[in-house]
Amino acid sequence: MKTMTTRILALTAATTLGAFAGEKKDIVEIASSNDDFSTLVAAVKAADLVETLQGEGPFTVFAPTNEAFAKLPDGTVDMLLKPENKDKLASVLTYHVVPGKVMAADVSTGEVKTVNGDTAMIKVDGDTVTIDSAKVIKTDIVASNGVIHVIDSVIMPAEDEEAE
Repeated sequence: MKTMTTRILALTAATTLGAFAGEKKDIVEIASSNDDFSTLVAAVKAADLVETLQGEGPFTVFAPTNEAFAKLPDGTVDMLLKPENKDKLASVLTYHVVPGKVMAADVSTGEVKTVNGDTAMIKVDGDTVTIDSAKVIKTDIVASNGVIHVIDSVIMPAEDEEAE
């Protein structure tokens, strides 16, 4: 009886773990579950981009950490989070998103079109990858609707550079 109970428990555990392993979180769920992205998540909510980034995608998101947001001049984040600056915030955030799922192994030097319509410059130099002035510090966080690459700075589209 003990052996049968052990087998049933093992089978139940394997089935349960298998179900969870098959359930990937979307980009917003992954960011929301990581304290290092709390500023990014607040910004995505303020810009009404949650539904978009939970959409089918696929998206490649260059996600700035809280430390990256902290590098911006004093008051910049607060200014961008104000309701009257929602369009500017959405422009900045969608500049961090590239259509499609681009894994680190597929990144190459060149311009990429971002979701906001502007182009960003990606540079690959050995093991170092940058997008505009931000260094990629972690790659290939796979979501159900794309991939996240973590960056160490907030990047700004050309018309928003004065906000930096």
